[in-house]
Amino acid sequence: MQATNHSAVSEPQQFPPLELETRPRVPTEQAAHYLNRRPQTLRGWACAETFPDGLRPVRINGRLGWPVAGIRAVLGV
Repeated sequence: MQATNHSAVSEPQQFPPLELETRPRVPTEQAAHYLNRRPQTLRGWACAETFPDGLRPVRINGRLGWPVAGIRAVLGV
């Protein structure tokens, strides 16, 4: 029998610095990285509509897109 590796450890995703992001919206995982929150926190904000001012996400094909300008505003950059 062949041994399989069932490890749940995954490599951390690498995202470009916020200053270099040119897209108007980013996916939840990337927005969470910039905001230093877990992706599930942002999903909760979207569901309950309790996100910070200027950070209202839009649904794009069933996924959330978070505004880069809003992320910058929340962070003060």
